[in-house]
Amino acid sequence: MIEFQSVSKKYSDSADTLALSDVSLNIAKGELVYLAGPSGAGKSTLMKMVAAIERPTSGRVIVNGQDVGRIRKAGIPFLRRNLGLIFQNQRLLNDRHLLANVMLPLIVTGAPRAQAEQRARAALDKVGLLDRAFALPMELSGGEQQRVAIARAIVNRPQIILADEPTANLDRAAADKVIDALHAFHAVGVTCVISTHDDQILDSAARVIRLEHGHVTGGGA
Repeated sequence: MIEFQSVSKKYSDSADTLALSDVSLNIAKGELVYLAGPSGAGKSTLMKMVAAIERPTSGRVIVNGQDVGRIRKAGIPFLRRNLGLIFQNQRLLNDRHLLANVMLPLIVTGAPRAQAEQRARAALDKVGLLDRAFALPMELSGGEQQRVAIARAIVNRPQIILADEPTANLDRAAADKVIDALHAFHAVGVTCVISTHDDQILDSAARVIRLEHGHVTGGGA
């Protein structure tokens, strides 16, 4: 489902900006994989390459059979329709209730409003927040807001979920609920890639890809 072939990424000509260096790894369809490593290790860059937010300086990134580096700009939205993206800089719209937030990806792609609402309700139900559908984001805890972000990410029924530090700044109980929600989608066949600093989560992980200074130091095969 995801393959990196000798991928490197530079943000400028300076060697200090080498975000990834000769990274090779494979993630199978339906697999759940954690990315671990200190800040600046390259975890976010790796995820952004899967979503074509960043392009490799060298090497190839293959996602669901497509060479991401060769996709034209017009084709990127079609790639992302198969991806559920949960990035730290993606925020909920505070002037819209939760149901409207979760409906938005479907409305943007032209889905009929009734269908969008039905699927958004189902997504909120899966993360345990259907009863808060008409609450505003600021009325929720940080953990609840992150679960709404997950609902928004999966409303398009993606084949792959990319979650970048989804439990950052959450207490243990809230973090566990977020991870449980992601595991539930993995259980029905969705490929999940989750980056985290949380050692308690990693202790029970089936597979961990470890990154340090842009290099894969374990779990990449």
